[in-house]
Amino acid sequence: MALERLQKLLARAGVASRRVCEELIADGRVMVDGDVVTTLGVKADVQTQDVRLDGRRLRPERLEYWILNKPKGVVCTNYDPAGRVRPIDLVRATKVRLFPVGRLDAASKGLLLMTNDGEFANRLTHPRYGVPKTYLATVGGRVTAADIRRMVRGVHMAEGRARAAEVHVVKRGRSRSTLRITLREGRNRQIRRVLARLGHPVRELVRTRIGRIGIRGLRDGEARRLTDKEIQYLKTLRGQDEAKPRPPTKKTRATTARAKASANHTVRKEPRAGGRKQTNPPTKKTRATTARAKASVNHTVRKEPRAAGRKQTKRSQRKDDTDGTGKAGKGHRRHAAGSRGGQARRGTTSPRRGRRPRDHSAQ
Repeated sequence: MALERLQKLLARAGVASRRVCEELIADGRVMVDGDVVTTLGVKADVQTQDVRLDGRRLRPERLEYWILNKPKGVVCTNYDPAGRVRPIDLVRATKVRLFPVGRLDAASKGLLLMTNDGEFANRLTHPRYGVPKTYLATVGGRVTAADIRRMVRGVHMAEGRARAAEVHVVKRGRSRSTLRITLREGRNRQIRRVLARLGHPVRELVRTRIGRIGIRGLRDGEARRLTDKEIQYLKTLRGQDEAKPRPPTKKTRATTARAKASANHTVRKEPRAGGRKQTNPPTKKTRATTARAKASVNHTVRKEPRAAGRKQTKRSQRKDDTDGTGKAGKGHRRHAAGSRGGQARRGTTSPRRGRRPRDHSAQ
């Protein structure tokens, strides 16, 4: 075991609280290897050194972890001059000196952890770790959406702004509402004070969960030991670890896939030639666009012969007329011959080659 301060060793051995142990050291009642220690801050190892209080050697206690369903009227302290019921009075199955992890006021009930491990308790209660604690609050009046927004944004208190991590309406009525509230900070009577400031006095407050550890199966006043799996979970619990991730939707899966593809995309940087600007490698879409552009540039139209009866355009008519040599082409000659034949059939005076025109005047 590593070296620890004497007051911490005494408190872990079940002597008293750390503050009382500091007074015992200052009074000269603690000895380490035969030497009286009166200075605070001295460290020792109870496994390898002889640490004694009033002449009796200390034996380190086994660390224990309990969960208790605290009923109303129980005060979270190990010393109460009024003689009220304490949490340690409800855990009768152990002789180890336990203390509550955090506090629940006497009017509240629900989950309360008990242990003799100071580091464990500090990890669950210090605001630095942001361990979530969930409560079920029954309040007076009808809670509105504006009230919920104010609780999440924060309400100014004497010691600073008090915020709720999450607030959900379980039941909303005209004269009473039920809220599920998650906190990651531990101010004194925070939920009661904030809701009173908003005009909704708390009628009942129950702590239901710390992280994913709940009180299901425990009646009021019952306690049980935490399992090894639960202890390990609580020792590693932080503010973002308790939220169970929601199943991804089709949209989030597509977004995640695009992000991974973008993160894994690597561009091979080749040396630039002649100051030419380097571009990213073409994608499938750009390759298809480039191929279509090249096909459009290199595309040649083969001119097929005109089908019979197809209307002749001016360009094709000029080509048929000239044959590319300036002389009348076959199409023009054929058209001219057809014209002469038509005139002859209609009785015109156009002469035929090799014949003289007939004289009709003598008839």
